[in-house]
Amino acid sequence: MRSCGVLMHITSLPSPYGIGTFGSEAEAFVDWLKKAGQKYWQVLPVGPTGYGDSPYQSFSTFAGNPLLIDLDELVRSGLIMKAKCQAVDYGADPTFVDFEKVTHTKMKLLREAYEGFEEDPGYLAFIRNEADWLEDYALFMALKTENKLVSWTEWDQKIRLREPKTMVEAEERLKKEAGFWKFVQYIFFSQWDRLKSYANKNGIQLIGDIPIYVSPDSADVWANSGLFKMDSNLYPKSVAGVPPDYFSETGQLWGNPLYDWEVMKKEKYSWWIKRIKKASELYDIVRIDHFRAFDTYWAVPYGETTAINGKWEQGPGMDLWNEVKAQLGEVNIIAEDLGDIFDSVKVLLKDSGFPGMRVLQFGFNPEFSDNDHLPHHYPENSVVYTGTHDNSTVIGWYKSANGKAKTMCRRYLKPMPFEKLNRAFIRNLYRSNASLAIVPMQDVIGLDDKARMNIPSTLGGNWKWRALKKQITDKDAEFLKELSETYYR
Repeated sequence: MRSCGVLMHITSLPSPYGIGTFGSEAEAFVDWLKKAGQKYWQVLPVGPTGYGDSPYQSFSTFAGNPLLIDLDELVRSGLIMKAKCQAVDYGADPTFVDFEKVTHTKMKLLREAYEGFEEDPGYLAFIRNEADWLEDYALFMALKTENKLVSWTEWDQKIRLREPKTMVEAEERLKKEAGFWKFVQYIFFSQWDRLKSYANKNGIQLIGDIPIYVSPDSADVWANSGLFKMDSNLYPKSVAGVPPDYFSETGQLWGNPLYDWEVMKKEKYSWWIKRIKKASELYDIVRIDHFRAFDTYWAVPYGETTAINGKWEQGPGMDLWNEVKAQLGEVNIIAEDLGDIFDSVKVLLKDSGFPGMRVLQFGFNPEFSDNDHLPHHYPENSVVYTGTHDNSTVIGWYKSANGKAKTMCRRYLKPMPFEKLNRAFIRNLYRSNASLAIVPMQDVIGLDDKARMNIPSTLGGNWKWRALKKQITDKDAEFLKELSETYYR
């Protein structure tokens, strides 16, 4: 069935508290999506962000980001005072998230809310039902707090290696601090469930995102080190990245620990089953970043300063996905299959049945050469984008594009008289054969690269863009609705 949606991360929503949240503006955005004839809202990973504020480097693949919690709901619950929420500094610019200020302020307010919180049946049920990951995560965050937020690889050797006696002592010593982190997760998931229910009742499904790898500084690695390729001191033997290519002469060195797929296979991929199950509860559809690594992945020896000296190694292939389907049934997954793709990756994608991705921006080049990212090639079983969170906006791309690429773009898209280029991109995306078309909110509005979400392989200045309330207009909603009706989406 043909459909359409918008990519807009929660942090990018308007709000008076320095960052988008699950509050009233999130529900207002659902209302806007409905008015715009949309059926999907895609977000970036919602896990707790760590170094560099990246949602793709989280302290836990199962936990939620405390910064997304709606403070007004805590006010209505009597846990904090409205005046205190309004009196603190969240940063001066409403178009960007000041993560340092927001984190300092919001965590202080959440701690104050915890002091007045009394355990209720919902909370007790939550910590019981989520104990499989929550206990380790809460203790991990309590230990990080005690250790001034340094990576767990720098903790005392006994707690790093989870020596049983030391673990028992830490659990007792940090019981209250761990309780705070459990409380935060309870509030996060309660609010997320409310927002998801509101979206679903209004005909909007949520597309979530999970990175294939987990952060080296995470509860996932600390609590499950045997599932990763680690040495006896729990340092990685090799780490993730991608090889040198057209975009980078030295490749990209991500630094994530690599899975020990042989060990995981012996356990019937139980950790991955739990991860997919949790994501499928959180979202209606799950997008998996860097799907190609389930086929072959680039392994770089630990300690290398670039990704040049890596090598291709074999992933689990369909063995993993057969197990997922055997245990969970059919799951709704989008496979991010962008980049240098081998034929074997294409075979894996076909065998899985999951839709892959196409990006219209990638279709235009100085050579005027035909390619898979042009709409006349889009297969029906695909999800197509004007651009992604890792790309320039459409307007930003056009401003910096080669003259010949610009010519190819305008010749192909054929903008109507006085039509803005971002709208020509959207119109051509909608008229394609692809079953699902997704447009980043920056391209709906028509913003330049000041609104770009992320520049890969750079640290600092990313993930900050926020929309102003006045930018989410009825005029754009009417445009999208008309297109969705014209092209039967």
